[in-house]
Amino acid sequence: MRRRQFIALLGGATAVASRPLPAFAQTSSKRPLIAAQLGGSKTETDRFFGGFSQGMRELGYVEGQDYGFEVRYADGNVSRIPPLIEELVRMKPDIILSGTTAGVIAAKKLSNTMPIVSGDLINAIEFGWAASYARPGGNVTGVLVTVEDLPTKLLALAVEVIPGAKKIGLMVHSANPIAPALQRGLDASVNALGVQLTVLEVASADDLHAAFQRLARERVNVVLMLPDFMFLNERKRIALFAMAERLPTMSPFRENVEDGGLMSYGTNLRESWRRTASFVDKILKGAKPGDLPIEFPTKLELLINLTAAKALELTIPPTLLARADEVIE
Repeated sequence: MRRRQFIALLGGATAVASRPLPAFAQTSSKRPLIAAQLGGSKTETDRFFGGFSQGMRELGYVEGQDYGFEVRYADGNVSRIPPLIEELVRMKPDIILSGTTAGVIAAKKLSNTMPIVSGDLINAIEFGWAASYARPGGNVTGVLVTVEDLPTKLLALAVEVIPGAKKIGLMVHSANPIAPALQRGLDASVNALGVQLTVLEVASADDLHAAFQRLARERVNVVLMLPDFMFLNERKRIALFAMAERLPTMSPFRENVEDGGLMSYGTNLRESWRRTASFVDKILKGAKPGDLPIEFPTKLELLINLTAAKALELTIPPTLLARADEVIE
């Protein structure tokens, strides 16, 4: 879609566009509304969620002109997500964007017809949102934020970054509905790598400081975090707490490393959200979400923060540095 220029005619005549209009504009003068719910705060999500607005601009859409946009932020608090979704659904948007699994669950409870698009999908088939990735069949589609064996790869990299590591700390957000499934994927890997997993659950951001202190007392060699919107939103505080306890961290999101964490391996969230714009574009032109295949991550990135490594007095293995997509110095 290219940017449209409208010529308003007096006397209630039909608006005539200077270029061909997309399907939704041809059949209705109503400007479509897109409503988004994100797990973090505006400050902490703008860096990656800005990819959606970028994608819409690349497709020729102008916010406020071609579509209305409403965003609600949970500020890292999972209990806020259902009421925020309910508020957005009452607006009767054309499409709901959700940046959390909890948000998709809440939206599905309220509507099985309203299109739901996410740049952070996880376990869509297991949750019953999709019959298959190729043909979801329901009202949910989007981009997967992880691959099936990502927890295993994160664990292997955590062991590799500290040769001889035997005790791995796993921080789990107990309110995250995907945490149990992701944790199950680590069981076989723990035995194969010959390491011990020390699991510590946190219920909210207020528990993070004490959690790192406890993991330090447990003498873990590295702290592993699985995909979670609260850990992403609190990444700056996590970096400070981890550094204070001299604990290296391994995360699935590059933002954690950019803000002081040691290492990450996973998808580029900004790119995932940029790709969701193409789903929105197709739905606004008449496509059904159930007919749009759920997309897999196109690339997993390895980032290493050498500044954090030096502060922790760690020497990163040269072979690992050579494989990194980006090294922060």
